[in-house]
Amino acid sequence: AGGGGGRQGPRTLRGRKLPRGVGGGRRPAYRRAKALSARCARAARFLLRATMPSYTVTVATGSQWFAGTDDYIYLSLVGSAGCSEKHLLDKPFYNDFERGAVDSYNVVVDDELGDIQLIRIEKRKYWLHDDWYLKYITLKTPCGDYIEFPCYRWISGESEIVLRDGRAKLACDDQIHILKQHRRKELETRQKEYRWMEWNPGFPLSIDAKCHKDLPRDIQFDSEKGVDFVLNYSKAMENLFINRFMHMFQSSWSDFADFEKIFLRISNTISEQVMNHWQEDLMFGYQFLNGCNPVLIQRCVKLPENLPVTTEMVECSLERQLTLEQEVELGNIFIVDFKLLDGIDVNKTDPCTLQFLAAPICLLYKNLANKIVPIAIQLNQVPGDENPIFLPSDAKSDWLLAKIWVRSCDFHIHQTITHLLRTHLVSEVFGIALYRQLPAVHPIFKLLVAHVRFTVAINTKAREQLICKYGLFDKANATGGGGHVQMVQKSMQDLTYSSLCFPEAIKARGMDNTEDIPYYFYRDDGLLVWEAIREFTAEVVDIYYESDQVVEGDQELQDFVKDVYMYGMRGKKASGFPESIKTKEKLSEYLTVVIFTASAQHAAVNFGQYDWYSWIPNAPPTMRAPPPKVKGVVTIEQIVDMLPDRGRSCWHLGAVWALSQFQDNELFLGMYPEEHFIETPVKEAMARFRKKLDTIVSVIAERNKKKKLPYYYLSPDRIPNSVAI
Repeated sequence: AGGGGGRQGPRTLRGRKLPRGVGGGRRPAYRRAKALSARCARAARFLLRATMPSYTVTVATGSQWFAGTDDYIYLSLVGSAGCSEKHLLDKPFYNDFERGAVDSYNVVVDDELGDIQLIRIEKRKYWLHDDWYLKYITLKTPCGDYIEFPCYRWISGESEIVLRDGRAKLACDDQIHILKQHRRKELETRQKEYRWMEWNPGFPLSIDAKCHKDLPRDIQFDSEKGVDFVLNYSKAMENLFINRFMHMFQSSWSDFADFEKIFLRISNTISEQVMNHWQEDLMFGYQFLNGCNPVLIQRCVKLPENLPVTTEMVECSLERQLTLEQEVELGNIFIVDFKLLDGIDVNKTDPCTLQFLAAPICLLYKNLANKIVPIAIQLNQVPGDENPIFLPSDAKSDWLLAKIWVRSCDFHIHQTITHLLRTHLVSEVFGIALYRQLPAVHPIFKLLVAHVRFTVAINTKAREQLICKYGLFDKANATGGGGHVQMVQKSMQDLTYSSLCFPEAIKARGMDNTEDIPYYFYRDDGLLVWEAIREFTAEVVDIYYESDQVVEGDQELQDFVKDVYMYGMRGKKASGFPESIKTKEKLSEYLTVVIFTASAQHAAVNFGQYDWYSWIPNAPPTMRAPPPKVKGVVTIEQIVDMLPDRGRSCWHLGAVWALSQFQDNELFLGMYPEEHFIETPVKEAMARFRKKLDTIVSVIAERNKKKKLPYYYLSPDRIPNSVAI
């Protein structure tokens, strides 16, 4: 090799000189010409590529656990003038599609595609299959326009999905064949995945899945472990320091104060108030208005024939110097009738413990302070010598036991009917019908999908672990072992559409007069939230439906409504559920029912369970002796023995604690982080909705400042969007 920075001599191979022109020597003319030709070809290809249509594709991966993927992701663009080839979305030396990532890619196509109508995404195996949660794709066209393609779906295995742009469209808006075809195929696929199943005779139909993992991936929980009832109940008992009692079945508490041993970790304003005042008549009456089950009390317009109560019997409770009949005429008498429990089989799953039920009738009175107090209790439906009417003038232990029985029965109706049937199961019906009959591009699907999030999943887990035969519900509840199934079957006869319309339900029970019954916060707050939802749904309906005729002609919408009627309500005309919807006003009402039931109504009857049920004597989940047949014999010690044993008390406390917890990253009413809608008018309607909800939050917070017992279950900042616990 030469020195001084000069040209190197010819390279050698195994001691031989290389041919001239191969090493550092000058290339022949033909080699120089060939190199120049190659450079020209590359330049030509570059110039050609520069003139070919180029799209910038931005892909957003979900931020939940296990949302990312290592699989190969291919994209094809389908336009009005043609379809592109598949393009592998991949950047060198970069980990694409990580959890929470937003990745951009340049996609060059050979020909003009025209208006982009669809995006096709294919996922192919790299090594091991992993699911991928695709939030959305944004496309920047060669003209500089941006098109949004919402997805918010899981892509599992080696599969393909096709996305439309985010503009909501009714079927009548689609005139292009390929879009009509996509719409039809999406529903055909969904109807194969989302099948109806009868879990128990007489129940609303549910999803055809034996366990959580059998569900379509899009409606499964992100992490199944987080909603494992066995795990959560055990964790609850551990957190409450009561797990040492959980296996102490048949072991009675010594007295009421003994229950405080499982109350050590409770520092909750309402729970402490309940513990201190649960024996008082005012607290008893208050719970029918603002407790966990504020939907049973109704104004008594006529004394029931099977409750032979007289003025003389309750005279000491009547403050207006009127007869009982006159008080009824003035609207001062209220009634709660637990006739649904009459004839229900009691839990016999534990042969070592006898459990009992009653079917009480409770008469209540509005006193001069406008407070509701009990004045008569009959513990079974058929009057007679062995079914006495208990009164406040009776011995303290007699009256206390009668009230405990009523509270226990209220607990059973609440858990199985008010909570399970009328929020969980009804919302599942709406959710299944939604996925079966409305494509993702439909405005009603976009509106409601957030309000059925995880509902089918939580119900499936409940059928798998909680309310199944020998499930957790059987451990502590007198209606376990099949009684809860009978209750749902009986109550289906009374489940009507109007009873889900909040204002109508309040009015039907004679509880709508705010001046007459001033402390009914469930009613007051519920009406505020109902009206905010109704105004919001009416705005959305106005945006997409020009007239009543468009509503009536929307076949997909009519199929959705009919699915709910036929499979949810089992085609019963007496239910009053519509088979079709013909006006914008009725559509807005229907949508309000769906959203209110899944959000506000569920919040009102679910998240107060720990507040009102953690003090066991206030709402025993079971009773271990039958209702008394005579007065004057029961003692306080006997009452304590009738209450749940230590083991059942712990399982009950763990259950109500777990059920009262919000989920991690809970989405509350008005929060729509998944942007299924992209149109400005809808986004503005959502903003107005949130503003109204914020105003309601402030109104409720201001009222609660003056209350020893605050009522906050219907404050919108405590109302999750959907039934998910």
